[in-house]
Amino acid sequence: MILRAALLLCAAAVPARAETLVPVRTIPAQSVITPADIQTSDLIVPGALTDPDAVIGMEARVALFPGRPILPGDLSLPATVERNAIVPLVYAAGNLHITTEGRALDRAGPGDLIRVMNLASRNTVTARIGADGVAYVSR
Repeated sequence: MILRAALLLCAAAVPARAETLVPVRTIPAQSVITPADIQTSDLIVPGALTDPDAVIGMEARVALFPGRPILPGDLSLPATVERNAIVPLVYAAGNLHITTEGRALDRAGPGDLIRVMNLASRNTVTARIGADGVAYVSR
């Protein structure tokens, strides 16, 4: 009984080892990561990504270098709106719903806030990009 308790205490004291994900080649910023781009490493880096499913299909926000751990801040959802693209610009408040065209002044993915120029008025507004590529303006 005492031996079992001692074994449990020893097992609890050993930190769980998780393999860290690292790129196998230099991945330029704005590149979508594929399974061939990553591998696991025996490095233990707190906060580094360990789940390939969380990395594959994401876009590199910065250049990723071989052997260096991939951190959550290094990745984002792939961009759906490119800089200077014409996007639907939607403002909705209650029963009021206004739709016009805007020019994206930044590159962005779903959920990102960017500046968009209203092509009708030439005013610049801040909008959140939806998964459908529409720029939604709110107060």
